[in-house]
Amino acid sequence: MKLFYRQAGEIGTPIIILHGIFGSSDNWLTIGKVLAESHRVYMVDQRNHGQSPRSDEFNYDVMAADLKEFIDEQQLEDVILIGHSMGGKTVMQFAMNYPESFSKMIVVDIAPKFYPVHHNMILQGLASIDLKNLKSRTEANELMKRFEESEGVRQFLLKNLWRNPEKNNEFDWRINVPVITKNIDIVGHELANEKVVTKPVLFIRGSESHYIQPEDERKIWELFPNYEIITIEGAGHWVQADKPQEFINVVQRFS
Repeated sequence: MKLFYRQAGEIGTPIIILHGIFGSSDNWLTIGKVLAESHRVYMVDQRNHGQSPRSDEFNYDVMAADLKEFIDEQQLEDVILIGHSMGGKTVMQFAMNYPESFSKMIVVDIAPKFYPVHHNMILQGLASIDLKNLKSRTEANELMKRFEESEGVRQFLLKNLWRNPEKNNEFDWRINVPVITKNIDIVGHELANEKVVTKPVLFIRGSESHYIQPEDERKIWELFPNYEIITIEGAGHWVQADKPQEFINVVQRFS
């Protein structure tokens, strides 16, 4: 699995950033450019997202293996991993499967626990759009209003629309909607073959997000005893987008 990536910066300890569900490396360009002042930053599209290859296999073990292949291919050492939401679970699974292949890890607004499926309406909305006859992103936004009330979330999702030259420039998705839909429950699963990871791990959560609850800290401590949790005030689940400067400050202090 040859993952698509964007690189910023030429010096310093390498940082690899993994996006969340429905996201891509594009979402991290602004943050990545700032971090690139002191690090080599690799913003990666996970499988079935962005410009990376598609596959019917879609779970945290294979996504962790994708990340290991990427690190080996790039010949990176002492890597700092950053993962948001689904990407956070990928890097946690990676840390358990390949404990010697990174130096530090930052997990953004996700805990190592089971989450019930809560993206069904979004997936129904994406599947309902007739791409062949779609005229514009504005039209797609109007269609999605029946399924997602937040303008910000709709715009985030519609970043995945593009004109595909292999389909006569018709609109197409950068995400593999059928496979993600089929495996959406797996995105919420607990991690496989849980093992204790002793390297430094920073959890960043938004004060307005419900993804990391106080009762989750015990499980975090059991699996990642060398951990720290920082809450960024006024931020929701997309901490890095809601409070970018505060997020950057926390990451720079840790890295």
